[in-house]
Amino acid sequence: MLRPLAGTFKPDDYPDLLVGLEPPDDAAVWKLDDSRALVLTTDFFTPVVDDPYDYGAIAAANSLSDIYAMGGKPFLALNIAALPPDLPPEIGAEIFRGGAEKAREAGVVIAGGHTVQDKEPKYGLVAIGFVDSVKMLTKSGAKVGDALVLTKPLGFGVTTTALKQERADPADVSEVVGWMIRLNEKTSQLALEFGVKAATDITGFSLMGHGLEMAKASGVGLKIEFSRLPFVSCAQKYARMGAFPGGAFDNKHFYSRDVKIDSKLDEASEMLLYDPQTSGGLLLSVPPANLSALIEKAAQIDQPAWVIGEVVSGSGIRIV
Repeated sequence: MLRPLAGTFKPDDYPDLLVGLEPPDDAAVWKLDDSRALVLTTDFFTPVVDDPYDYGAIAAANSLSDIYAMGGKPFLALNIAALPPDLPPEIGAEIFRGGAEKAREAGVVIAGGHTVQDKEPKYGLVAIGFVDSVKMLTKSGAKVGDALVLTKPLGFGVTTTALKQERADPADVSEVVGWMIRLNEKTSQLALEFGVKAATDITGFSLMGHGLEMAKASGVGLKIEFSRLPFVSCAQKYARMGAFPGGAFDNKHFYSRDVKIDSKLDEASEMLLYDPQTSGGLLLSVPPANLSALIEKAAQIDQPAWVIGEVVSGSGIRIV
């Protein structure tokens, strides 16, 4: 779809656009001066849960996540919404309230936005932040020997799909919502404090898709130990029920050519690697000399962090 537009915007014509036109990253970055830059992103999606307030909060946290994935600090946002004309006003109000209160928690002001009518609700944010152009995080900074650290568990997609199929337990939904509404702010701060250069957030393209983006951008391979991967408590249950969203199969079809998976893994476990996440955690490539200090500080500030593997020479992802 975008191929006919190739060359419309040439990187050399926009020297202040530090990130955006060349290999894909989590957000666009525009240079302001020698040390400061603006980081900009947008995201929106259809409901993943039934509660409108939670939906709004999840969508806002997800939209802000790309700012954090670049090592930025968001400060301003605009709403993007599409609402059915017959949707009760109190439901729309709760969606906006969830988004507004999550933005306020992040120190972000929502200053307007745009709404259209549509058959299915859609909500998200345009978000803008500041980032140190010298210290900013990109997908291209991973080095061989770095440790791979993940900051939220996996299994959100399979659980929310079970909810849509009316097969999810309320306690399981509550657990997943608790993770999805959690901001990635602390993770971003940790990354900057401990010399991380490469990061990305794990969202719709799954751990495999976003991990491969980092690997390709950095010219490296990733080795991940399946036994170290964190999952929400209900992920395996719904995986064995086959409650995967269509995006999981799309991800496997597109990315599996670059993924080598241990033959001991069963099909349900393999599919969890391709499970699309909403408002997932950050994947950090941590210099080995700083790993212990980062993990220790994470524990002190109540920020989960799991070491799941390492950056290796070569290409693609190997699951052992």
